[in-house]
Amino acid sequence: MKSLIYIINGPNLNLLGERETNIYGNITLKDIEKECMKLCNSFNAELVFLQSNAEHQIIDWIHQARETNCSIIINAAAFSHTSIAILDALNTFEGKVVEVHLSNIKKREKFRHYSFISTRADKIFMGEGLISYLKAINFLF
Repeated sequence: MKSLIYIINGPNLNLLGERETNIYGNITLKDIEKECMKLCNSFNAELVFLQSNAEHQIIDWIHQARETNCSIIINAAAFSHTSIAILDALNTFEGKVVEVHLSNIKKREKFRHYSFISTRADKIFMGEGLISYLKAINFLF
């Protein structure tokens, strides 16, 4: 049976490559999806790659993931620092959760230093752009 991984991306990540390139670089979310898909294929794993600017949609995807035998990689973006609702949803999920961030949130503005998601994450990768996602996938195998 193939492993299943949900990669859930939060607000404004759809604008990667266009916004704050000094922080996030020129990589697009489509580029990240393509590289994650390649790596998942090498592990014979199925990937569901998602992005939403809406908190309720991210929560719905986590609830959906509860019905499968999967792992979640999540870059909740700004919701990492504000959403107890996403944390509560993740706390109902029994599989592995890996938190990723393109930038190092500990080296950014003080309000970004704390992530609610981190309290549920089994592992955290940050500050390495695309590599953070690839390390998260490798961690699951």
